Amino acid sequence: MNEKMIAQEIADGKAVLGIEFGSTRIKAVLINSENVPVAGGAFDWENSLVDGIWTYSMDEIHNGLQTCYADLKKDVKAKYGITLKKIKAFGVSAMMHGYLAFDKSDNLLVPFRTWRNTITGAASEKLSGLFNYPIPERWSISHLYQAILNKEPHVKDVAFFTTLAGYVHWKLSGKKVLGIGDASGMFPIDIAEKDFNKKMIGQFNDLIKGEGFGWKLEDILPEALVAGEDAGTMTAEGAKFLDPEGDLEPGTPLAPPEGDAGTGMAATNAVRERTGNVSAGTSVFAMVVLEKDLSAAYNGKIDLVTTPAGSLTAMAHANNCTGEYDKWINLFGEAIKACGFDVKKGDLYENLLSAALEGDKDCGGLIPYNYISGESMTGLSEGRPLFVRTQNCNFNLKNFMRAQLFTALGALRTGMDILFDKEHVAIDKLNGHGGFFKTAKVGLTVMSAAMHTPISTLSTAGEGGPWGMALLASFLVNGKGQKLEDFLDKDVFGSSKAETVMASDEDVKGFNEFFKNYTRGLAVERAAIENVD
Repeated sequence: MNEKMIAQEIADGKAVLGIEFGSTRIKAVLINSENVPVAGGAFDWENSLVDGIWTYSMDEIHNGLQTCYADLKKDVKAKYGITLKKIKAFGVSAMMHGYLAFDKSDNLLVPFRTWRNTITGAASEKLSGLFNYPIPERWSISHLYQAILNKEPHVKDVAFFTTLAGYVHWKLSGKKVLGIGDASGMFPIDIAEKDFNKKMIGQFNDLIKGEGFGWKLEDILPEALVAGEDAGTMTAEGAKFLDPEGDLEPGTPLAPPEGDAGTGMAATNAVRERTGNVSAGTSVFAMVVLEKDLSAAYNGKIDLVTTPAGSLTAMAHANNCTGEYDKWINLFGEAIKACGFDVKKGDLYENLLSAALEGDKDCGGLIPYNYISGESMTGLSEGRPLFVRTQNCNFNLKNFMRAQLFTALGALRTGMDILFDKEHVAIDKLNGHGGFFKTAKVGLTVMSAAMHTPISTLSTAGEGGPWGMALLASFLVNGKGQKLEDFLDKDVFGSSKAETVMASDEDVKGFNEFFKNYTRGLAVERAAIENVD
């Protein structure tokens, strides 16, 4: 589609918009009728630690949304010479979990508590035991119950609580709804009913019966919707809020608001059973769409959420991935500069990371730990980056870089082994995205060795979550009765190019040998945490 055709589609109100609130950036992606991005906008922001709580203020949320949209309008004007006035469909997504609680007059009761807070340990443990289901600390229900345990006075006044995506959607539409993927990070979902688990809601109500609140849990949760369901339309007030300049027309159909996990699944075409995606950057997580329930609860190891269509999905999440090898590569860059030479950052990464493919398959006995922060997957509440080796190891640059890449996936592999070895989960394909894959052949080979599964990167992988949200909005108006997985296969990714790598048997065996040393050496990491301040 040429530029003139794209401009006409935008002018005719046929373009679709997705906006996602990430932890450091709010991004907007406008797509055409072929589901291809044609314009974008962004706004950078950071969370704040206020009175011991990680939060974003309401003003920051509102300003961030409006500034991001204004940036999108500017991009449309610059590229196509027209003012964005009509949108065919729209959807908002955001980082999952957290706690936004309101009273019956729609007043915010306490500052927004984000997913990053680790103040709900007692609630998480109690609820996980009560439900026999993993309830992570960052889930909304953990925040609500922890507030009850803390005897916080605001709890008696709660009339509604939701996530960040749910809040923004409410502002734009007046509807207190949530996409089922985001909802699955608030409270457990009944996969058969595609709704919050009524049995567990009853258990929670019984648990807090003696508190004397004037509400029951089912009364204060948003309505859960699956992808493609009607989530309301943009009101006149919502349109004016999003676009204070007043150009945007109301009436746009809105998709169910989703979480960043669900939009990542959509953007990587990983919503069908036996598919998955792995996002690897500063942190790393893998998501696998399951064929059946897990046999046990693995709290702190495996989270259970859903796809935007409501299929059960297992998530293994690790806090640390590329952060430590980034620091080592920067150090090597300083060494090169100190010798009077200069090298471009991209070339530095390309050459150093590519050297890893020439190292010994087991990294020659080198064992680094990339724990900049704690890692619940391996039971460590703090981090101490370490590098350990024996006197007779094969210590060279190739092995050093290979070990840095292997250790970036060590905690993730710990969680995935639960799915592979204990639950015998089958995966037909795993799509990768994120900075780990920028040096494509290296990232794919190492990830495949760690997961002993074929790994692919799609040519569209760099578009990310806001594009995934735009696709879900497109599905709302262009799905034509298809299932979400069929719509993505046929209408979005049918002609998409993918690069796929299956690591050699020797690479897989080498990672397994490294992982044995990594697991045994965690005692050294634990000792460092206990003794090095």
